[in-house]
Amino acid sequence: MGFGLPSAIGAKVSQPDETVVCLAGDGSLIMTCQEFATAVRHEVPVKVFLMNNGYFGMVRQWQELFWDGRYSSVEMGPSPDWPKLAEAFGAKGLMVDDKNEVEGAMRDALATEGPVLLDVRVTKEENCYPMIPAGAAARDMVG
Repeated sequence: MGFGLPSAIGAKVSQPDETVVCLAGDGSLIMTCQEFATAVRHEVPVKVFLMNNGYFGMVRQWQELFWDGRYSSVEMGPSPDWPKLAEAFGAKGLMVDDKNEVEGAMRDALATEGPVLLDVRVTKEENCYPMIPAGAAARDMVG
């Protein structure tokens, strides 16, 4: 967690003619959101599509699937207004909470110059697949 935005910046710097999109959860992005300052300062036009469910989602999902729903330290509590935070760094911030509008919002984000954060609100129970259980091999992935 936290690896997405910095690596997207690095990928875009190394491949400037390619479109680079970071898919991240809010738990991950909260760890490195300050890197929007880097993207803006160095004019690195990465696009961040944020899956916002208010949780450290991967850990919550492990606890749901493999630990019988015994949740511990996975709810984030108050979160920033992500579009405003992106704009505070000088990036473009967008938000969508209707699944029927996600595709259009993604197209808008991709068509926008410079760094962009698209905050996509998802249900707190939303899971991401495939996933590898803790301590397991890739051949044991679930999904």
